[in-house]
Amino acid sequence: MSTELPKTFDPAEIEARWYTHWENEGLFRPERPDAEPYTIVNPPPNVTGSLHIGHALDNTLQDIMIRYERLRGKDALWVVGTDHAGIATQMVVERQLEAKQDKRTNYSREDFVAKVWEWKEESGGTITRQLRRLGCSMDWSREQFTMDEHFSNAVLKTFVDLYNDGLIYRDKRLVNWDPKLKTAISDLEVETQDMKGSFWHFRYPLEDGVTLADGRDYIEVATTRPETMLADMAVAVHPDDERYKSVVGKHVVLPITGRCVPIVADEHADPELGSGAVKITPGHDFNDFEVGKRAGFKPAEMLNMLDAEANVCQTADGLVPEEFLGLHRFKRDGVDGARELVVQRLKESGHLIPHIAKTKKGEEQELDAEPRTIATPFGDRGGVVIEPWLTDQWYVDAETLAKKPIEAVKNGDVEIVPKAWEKTFFNWMENIQPWCVSRQLWWGHRIPAWYDGDGKAYVALSEAEAQAQAGEGVALTRDDDVLDTWFSSALWPSATLGWPEQTDLVAKHYPNDLLISGFDILFFWDARMLMMGQYNTGKNPWPKLYLHGLVRAADGAKMSKSKGNVVDPLGLIDQYGADALRFFMAAMESQGRDIKMDDKRIEGYRNFATKLWNATRFCQSNGIGASSSIAAPAASHAVNRWIIGEVVETKEALDAALAELRFDAAANTIYHFVWDRFCDWYLELIKGQIDEETKAVAGWTLDQIFVMLHPFMPFITEELWSKQGERANHPLITAGWVDPQAEVDPAAKAEIDWLIALTGAVRTAKNELGIAPGAKLEAFCPAPGELAKSVVEANAAAIERLARLTPIHFAEAPDGAAMQVAAGEDAFVIPLEGIIDIAAEKARLEKALEASAKEAKSLEGRLSNANFVERAKPEAVEKARGDHAHHTAEVARLEAALARLG
Repeated sequence: MSTELPKTFDPAEIEARWYTHWENEGLFRPERPDAEPYTIVNPPPNVTGSLHIGHALDNTLQDIMIRYERLRGKDALWVVGTDHAGIATQMVVERQLEAKQDKRTNYSREDFVAKVWEWKEESGGTITRQLRRLGCSMDWSREQFTMDEHFSNAVLKTFVDLYNDGLIYRDKRLVNWDPKLKTAISDLEVETQDMKGSFWHFRYPLEDGVTLADGRDYIEVATTRPETMLADMAVAVHPDDERYKSVVGKHVVLPITGRCVPIVADEHADPELGSGAVKITPGHDFNDFEVGKRAGFKPAEMLNMLDAEANVCQTADGLVPEEFLGLHRFKRDGVDGARELVVQRLKESGHLIPHIAKTKKGEEQELDAEPRTIATPFGDRGGVVIEPWLTDQWYVDAETLAKKPIEAVKNGDVEIVPKAWEKTFFNWMENIQPWCVSRQLWWGHRIPAWYDGDGKAYVALSEAEAQAQAGEGVALTRDDDVLDTWFSSALWPSATLGWPEQTDLVAKHYPNDLLISGFDILFFWDARMLMMGQYNTGKNPWPKLYLHGLVRAADGAKMSKSKGNVVDPLGLIDQYGADALRFFMAAMESQGRDIKMDDKRIEGYRNFATKLWNATRFCQSNGIGASSSIAAPAASHAVNRWIIGEVVETKEALDAALAELRFDAAANTIYHFVWDRFCDWYLELIKGQIDEETKAVAGWTLDQIFVMLHPFMPFITEELWSKQGERANHPLITAGWVDPQAEVDPAAKAEIDWLIALTGAVRTAKNELGIAPGAKLEAFCPAPGELAKSVVEANAAAIERLARLTPIHFAEAPDGAAMQVAAGEDAFVIPLEGIIDIAAEKARLEKALEASAKEAKSLEGRLSNANFVERAKPEAVEKARGDHAHHTAEVARLEAALARLG
C-alpha cells in the first residue's frame, strides 16, 4: 500500500530525516560476513577543514561507487576519518591563544598538545557533519583519526622499520622553510604568486688581475634576491661558453664580504640568458644547492646567512659585516632589510650595474634594477615568502621506495584512470628526490629518535628501547620534531583497518578496491600510499586509481578566496538540495577534464528530481504501487514489453559505465531513461489504458528507477521507495541491484520506437512552422511498410492523443501545400491548406533565416580572429561561441522548415 506524497518536493526535510535513519540503523555497513568485500578509503580531510566544492566532487564520486556496490550485495566498506593536519591545527590553537593575549611557548609541550586535543574534541567535527549533509554513506562506526593510538603505533613502527632498513636517514639539505611558522613545509603547502619585483645586475671583480677575452676584469651576474650574495660560494658558467672558458677555475672576489669564490663550469648556466654567468648560493637556492654539490661542496660546508626567522646571521667564515647582522632578509613593516642595504652598498662601491630604461617620451633613464614580475613562493599557512634553508632534517629514501610502484603501474597491477596521467606519474617517480618528513612543530607524531650527548641518534618504538640501545646511564634527549602529515596519511589504506595487527578487517579489506582522488595530490598522497603499501605489506593498496579534475568557476578560472569566486557547496545544498548537487557533479565529471560550475544546470537537476517526484505521484493516483518482484513482471502489451527492454538496456549501460568509471556516461544514461523514456513516453503512452498488467509493470519499472538512480540521488529515491509501499524492513539503501531476468523484445522495441519517432517528428514540424501543438491534423502515408500499418492499427488512440494525427490514410495525399515528416522508413504527408498562410509563413522563415545566417557569419569572423580570441575577456569569447552555436543551429532549423513547405 503506497503512502500519498505531498504535492511539493522539499529536499531539506527528507535529507535530514533519511540520513539520521540510515546512520542510526547501521545501514552504511550492514552485516554481510560472507559477501564479497568492496573497500574505498576517503582522502582524509584536515580536522580543521570545512567542506569545499572539491570535497563535494571527490566524495560524491566515492559515494556513487560505494552505494552501487552495496546494492550489488557486496560487503561495502567506506573508511572515513580525518587527518590531524599538523601545521593547520597548531595554527588554529595558537590563534586562539593569541586572542587571549597568550602564546604556545607559555606552556610545556605536553600541556599545549593537551589543549590541541581539547580543541579537537570541541570543534574538530565540522567537516564530518558536512559530509553527512552531502549524503556520504561512510562507516561512521569506525571513524578514524591519524593521531588515534592504533594509528600512531603504525606510524612509529613504519618509521623505525624504514630506519633499520636504511631507508630513513638524517641529512643536511635545503628545505622549504616558513620563517613565520618556523618549520619546514612540503611542496604542496607552497603557493606561487606573481609579485612585482626587481632584477639587479652586479659586477664581481676577477682575482689577481685576470681578465676576460674582451678585456673586462669582472663577471656580470644578476639576481632577484641580492641579499643572498652574502652567502655566495661560486659563479657558474656553461662549459661550452667561449666567453668564460679562460677563467674557469679562476676566482672572483665578492664585494661587501671580500670572499674569494671559484668560477665553475656547470650546465645549469644558460649562455643565452643574461650574461651567461650565475651567482651560486648553495645554502639558499634549490638549483644552486645541486650546482654546489657538483662543484664539490658538501652540504655541511655550505654557507647559511639566515636564522629561523629569516634574519641575517653570521656565516661560518665570519665574513658578513656586522651592520647586516640581525636585519630581516628584505624590507618588512616599512623597515629596510638586508636586500636594501646590499643594493645601497654595491651602488656606493660601483659594483651595481644600472638598468637603462626608456620613459613614455622615449627618454633614457637610469634605474637601480630592471622591474620584473617574479613567481614568488609563499607558505599557504604562514602567508610569508618561503626561504630555501639549509637544515638537518629526516629524509626518506623515496627513490628506492618508488621502484615497486613504478613497476606496478608499468605491468598493469595498478591502473591509473585516465591513463594519460601515467606519463606524469612516471616522470615524477623516476626523478624523485629524497622526501623530507620532519617538521618543527609540537602537534603531530613525534619522531621516535633519541640523542646522546654526542648527537648520535637511537631510533626505537619507545624510550626504553632507545635506552637499551644506548646503554645504561647514557643521558638521552628526544627529537623535538614531528612527522610530516603526508607520512602518516600514506598508511591510510591499511592502518585504518588495524595494520600492523593482522585484524579480520585487514584480511578482508586490504588491499582496497579503488582510490578516488584529485590529480593535485597524485604525488603527495597517492604515490606515497603505493610506496608505503608495498613496503609495509608487500601489496599495492588498491588496483585502480581514479584521478578527477578540479571544479572551476563558471568562467573556467581557478577558484580562490582572493578572486572572490569560491562556491560554498552547503549553500548549493540549501538552495537546490544535495541530490541535485551530487547529480551535477556526476554528470559533469568527464575523465581528464575539469568541471565548470553552472548553477543553471544544478537547478535543472533539481527540476529532474521534481519531475520524478511528480511522476511517482501520477503513478500513485493511478493505483501503481511497489513491485513485489526483482524480476520483470509478465507482459503482453507492446508498451510494457518495450519499457522492460529499456530497463534491461539502461541497466547494462549503467554497469558498463561504472565499470569504466565513466561517471558522466552513467549519470546521463539514467537521466535520459527517467526523463525521456519513462516520464515523457511511457507514462504518456499508458494513459487511459492502465490495467492490472500495466500497473504491475509501471510499479516495477519505477522501483528499478529508484534503484539505478539511488547511487546518484540517494535522498529522493529512498523517500519515494518508502512511499510506494510498506517496506520499512527493506530500505532502498540495502536493496538488491537491478536484475530484470528479461531480454529486449525486438518487436515491441520497433513498434514503440516507431511511434515515438512519428510523434517527435510531427511535434518538431509543428514547432518549426508555428502550428499550435494541440492542432489535430490529417495525414497520408502513400507507401506504408508492414510496421507502420501494424503500429497505426494498434495505437490509433495513442497517435491521436500524442501526435495529434487523425485520421491517418494509407493513400496518396491530395494536391496542395503540405509538409512531410518521417518515422523510420515511412514518409507522411500532412496537408496544410487552411492550417497556415503558406506564403506568409515562407516569408517569415526566410527573413529569420537571413538574419540568423548573417549573425552566424559575423560571429564566425570574430571567432576566427586570433586577436579577439586571445585578448578579449574569456567570458566574452565564451558568449560569442555560444551565440555562434545558437545561430548555426537556427539556420539548420529554418532551412529544414522551409524545405518542409516545398
